[in-house]
Amino acid sequence: MSDRKIDEVTGVETTEHEWDGIRELDNPLPRWWLVVMWASVAVAAVYWLLMPAWPGIHDYTKGLLGKSDRAQLAQELRQLQAVRGQGAARLTNASLEQIEQDPELQSYALALGGSVFGDNCATCHGTGGTGGKGYANLRDDVWLWGSGTLSEVEHTITHGVRTADPDTRQSQMPAFGRDGMLNPGQIKDLTEYVVALSRRPADTAAAGRAAPLFQEQCAACHGANGAGDPTKGAPNLTDAEWLYGSSRDDIRGQIHAGRGGVMPSWGTRLSPETIKALTVYIHANAGGR
Repeated sequence: MSDRKIDEVTGVETTEHEWDGIRELDNPLPRWWLVVMWASVAVAAVYWLLMPAWPGIHDYTKGLLGKSDRAQLAQELRQLQAVRGQGAARLTNASLEQIEQDPELQSYALALGGSVFGDNCATCHGTGGTGGKGYANLRDDVWLWGSGTLSEVEHTITHGVRTADPDTRQSQMPAFGRDGMLNPGQIKDLTEYVVALSRRPADTAAAGRAAPLFQEQCAACHGANGAGDPTKGAPNLTDAEWLYGSSRDDIRGQIHAGRGGVMPSWGTRLSPETIKALTVYIHANAGGR
């Protein structure tokens, strides 16, 4: 007979363990718990026999079924590469226009282009391609370079903007304030003139003072009427689309500092067929010509 103490309330032996006056009862484990535990042990033993399980010094046990996640993954990758290889070959041999005219090939290009966009472009342009402050919206039909034709989109993707690529898109907005080309008063007046160009209420007197200044300093790129020049990457100042923001502070800051973003040249990072797929994806979603 056990000489351990009996709990007066429950009549169960204790384990002699006590914490702050609380005694531990020596109840047996629930039957369901024991069943689950021993069933788990049995399943584990069978698994050890059938599947790779035990590491060795130079190798591991292969298991009676000879399963290998690594071999299965390698097979799946070979199958995927075979499918992609067929699609890539078709993309390589087709023009951008032919890709868009072939529903099956266009569907493949859109799927591949969407995946590539998510991996490489969404960081700046957003998951949906709507861009943000300083990053172009690729979902509208407003194009800074060209008019959004397939070849123009492909060129921008391939060679980038303001990169070391010899064929990169290149433009430079002067830093009129930082480089001392205009004084603060002139920049303030010019800001009002740009606000007026976008058909918003502006200081008429200030805009009038800035009119000749705009023709002297800005019209060479943005045009005499401020409508921009897509051959130079000069934005249209008369619409409601603003890359760096539309507030007076944003416009004044752009005139003062002349910001200009950089887009990577993907021609050295992505294969030609991948760039074609990305071009078709962006063109289809943005509504280019």
